[in-house]
Amino acid sequence: MAKSPKASALVDTRVIYCGDNLDQLRKLPEACVDLIYIDPPFNSNRNYEVFWGETKEKRSFEDRHESTKAYIEYMRPRCVELHRVLKKTGSFYYHCDWHASHYVKVMLDQIFGEESFQNEIIWKRTHAHGNAGRRFGAVNDTIFFYTKGDEYIWSQPYSEFTPEYIDHRFDSTDPDGRRWQSVTLRNPGKRPNLHYPYTASNGVTYMPHPNGWSCDLDRMQKYDREGRLHFPKKSGGQLRLKMYLDESPGPKLHNIWDDIPPINSQAMEALGYPTQKPLPLLERIIKASSNENQIILDAFCGCGTALVAAQKLKRQWIGIDISPTACRVMAKRLKKDCGLKEDETLQQIGRGFVVRDLPKTEEELRKYPPFEFENWAVVALGGTKNARQVGDMGIDGRIFPVTAMPERRGSIVGEMDFMDEWYPIQVKQSAKVGRPDIDAFEAVLIREERKLGYFVGFDFTGDALFEIDRFRRKEGREIKPLTVREILGEEIHDDAK
Repeated sequence: MAKSPKASALVDTRVIYCGDNLDQLRKLPEACVDLIYIDPPFNSNRNYEVFWGETKEKRSFEDRHESTKAYIEYMRPRCVELHRVLKKTGSFYYHCDWHASHYVKVMLDQIFGEESFQNEIIWKRTHAHGNAGRRFGAVNDTIFFYTKGDEYIWSQPYSEFTPEYIDHRFDSTDPDGRRWQSVTLRNPGKRPNLHYPYTASNGVTYMPHPNGWSCDLDRMQKYDREGRLHFPKKSGGQLRLKMYLDESPGPKLHNIWDDIPPINSQAMEALGYPTQKPLPLLERIIKASSNENQIILDAFCGCGTALVAAQKLKRQWIGIDISPTACRVMAKRLKKDCGLKEDETLQQIGRGFVVRDLPKTEEELRKYPPFEFENWAVVALGGTKNARQVGDMGIDGRIFPVTAMPERRGSIVGEMDFMDEWYPIQVKQSAKVGRPDIDAFEAVLIREERKLGYFVGFDFTGDALFEIDRFRRKEGREIKPLTVREILGEEIHDDAK
């Protein structure tokens, strides 16, 4: 099996680390990463810690950090480490919103140096905002772009010409139908060595502008041979150059990005993650500030959009996230969207990836916050977490069989709520699932007219198991009890494939 080129002898790539990014960053060697993008939890009253939206356990970001000052104190050591691991030719992008952006800018100036600041990029993430109140609605995010040194990687991105611009500016055509506009051949600054008269193929001699021509004699003659010179019709007119539409890259992209729509519930790439960013946004950043086989790091990688973009663009990558649920969803996404296998041997030769430091014991899972434990259990079963958890009516997640997938049913949709074929999942973190828990789930199956449901817990009482059997015999509906130990065994077995 052929090996893919290894990006670095100092650091493993194609790795997702589960845990606190500060701990993991301190393990990385200095100057080992080419591009860093982070989209950390914003200092706002939104619950970004939770992977699937609002939860029954209402823990907002503000509950943990209490103030902007605390948020900056949380981020500062992490940004110091990110600066340390960035190469001198590397770039750093910090994605945030209006709640803390001004404080973040001051912090980054202190860490990177004011001279390393390149851009404040404004991404228009929505076209409307219904809750502005007595102020202007906030419809944008901010992305701060810094570099480690002066010789950083840069590939100029371009946007597309509008049809109106094309009709207005590229208003001439050659006999073969190629559209073009004429542009000046004069030099923007004075260049004495480019002051020469030019006798063109039409027999006319043209004098240079006082600043001189924009090219030397050899280049001018080449343009003439290729039919790229535009000769003026009037005597004394300016000699100009044809710029063809099909050779024009488009206008240079500026720092206002309003051409990339946000992820919405109907988007095919939508995973239900509340702060998921669109793939084209990350692709733009990665193309602009890295080359193939260079290393991309996302230290708050959430649902893994930066990793998927890096993989599709033939870059190496490292991801870190504290949420085990997010790490498992990332793994599934890399398998589905990129065709990668989760395998240690393949990862070592650059053909697969690995997830490291995931919890593998019941003891670790017992310490999880309830919402995170629910997420882990649903994802481990291959289910879909409810996008709405407040008032979930006793359903923590749903399993959609393969026959229910849109591609099997001939539908083009963005969500799966429309599908009739699904099985409910209920999760309890208590020491033992009892008879009352089963009674409540039985009511769910009857109400939703489901023939099958899954119940996850650490253990089940004898009464609970007896009731499951009675319910199956009497109602013809089956509840499958699954223990955490059984699920962990399935995960270990699956990883070994």
